Amino acid sequence: MRHLLEIDDLTPDELHHVLAMGAAPVSPRVLEGHGMALLFEKPSARTRNSMEMAVVQLGGHPLTIRPDEVGLDTRETVEDVTRTLCCYHAAIGARVFEHAKLERMVAVSTVPVVNMLSDAGHPLQGLADVLTLAQEFGGVEALAGRTVAYVGDGNNVARSLALAAGMVGMAVRVATPPGYELPAAEVHRIRAAGVDLTTTHVATDAVEGADAVYTDVWASMGQEAEASARREAFAGFTVDAALMVGVADDAVFLHCLPAHRGEEVSTEVLEGPRSRVWRQAENRMHAARGALTWLLEHR
Repeated sequence: MRHLLEIDDLTPDELHHVLAMGAAPVSPRVLEGHGMALLFEKPSARTRNSMEMAVVQLGGHPLTIRPDEVGLDTRETVEDVTRTLCCYHAAIGARVFEHAKLERMVAVSTVPVVNMLSDAGHPLQGLADVLTLAQEFGGVEALAGRTVAYVGDGNNVARSLALAAGMVGMAVRVATPPGYELPAAEVHRIRAAGVDLTTTHVATDAVEGADAVYTDVWASMGQEAEASARREAFAGFTVDAALMVGVADDAVFLHCLPAHRGEEVSTEVLEGPRSRVWRQAENRMHAARGALTWLLEHR
């Protein structure tokens, strides 16, 4: 049985297979007559809606569980909650604060576990990002040799994007302010996966000639107390028209949303002709459907 906690749980061939299933016009009914538990420690708009609809399109019944209904490690242990959900469902999706909780779930689960976001990774977002770029540039194979530039916080989204884009042959540049880089161990892991990864503190260097520019909020959920300090640290890292001057002629802009206009991205870029953020948001559903199909085929 396989699980999906991060992009590199897939081989490059498997990643291509998942993307193909996500793009397929007809969805196999691999969840017909079954349920999928969707466990949320954090609230969500795109993840909940895209996952619920992906489960429906695969013939299953999504059951969303709020944090107060299970109380991971407060009302019940992670292990006991996981074992209980396995009694009823064909798969479990979890959106958690600490990635270690997902690893504990996997250790006792008898059904596939999907990371719907943790502090370490956001693999379904990474799949949707690559699917969006493939649609834009003529297919997954056409992405080899192109470059995606990520500007902002060296966070879970940046890590999953780097792994996914690199595994389809894209070069990846990550520009962050000092102190907000991807952890050194993660840079090593990404490069060990064969990704051509460049890191820099200069945003203009990262986006020069890039085929796609990507950013995320400067303060993620749970970092609200740091928001003021982060706004100061990230000054100069706004993706605006001036920064986009150096990109390739057919370059696109991506953002995993929600967007804070005037902080990490200007309104003119977010709403401009290069923006593909709404297609990217739609692709969260298609990517989830592809990932679930692959996981259920490997039970």
